[in-house]
Amino acid sequence: MGSTATALIGFAAWFVLLSLVMGFYRIGLVFSGRKAANSFATDGRDLAALGQRLTRARDNCFETLPIFAALALGASISGRLDVTDPLAMWVLYARIAQSVTHVISTSVPAVLLRANLFFVQILIYAWWSIGLLG
Repeated sequence: MGSTATALIGFAAWFVLLSLVMGFYRIGLVFSGRKAANSFATDGRDLAALGQRLTRARDNCFETLPIFAALALGASISGRLDVTDPLAMWVLYARIAQSVTHVISTSVPAVLLRANLFFVQILIYAWWSIGLLG
């Protein structure tokens, strides 16, 4: 399996892992009697700080997964994996680091790090777009 496919599957698996962690966090709140199962706000605003950060980290992952998937699919069906393979794993690494940073802290340095990690991903997507269209 090439780098693009590995990174795409890894990205999706990371989303699944974040979803499972968030699910278990919420299940814990329900079974402990601290929240009703039907009372969760979709954006996590009704949760403690950790729950809010976990929800946003998962949502951020979900929001950018389609971009990665579209570019990876486009590269694959056009036979242009040479464009995406060199940086594909860097997208995955930046995504995981961004999510972990998001969950750990909302301090100014952490937010700046998170923003830079996101920007790295967007720059790679832009580079791929230019390379695939060119």
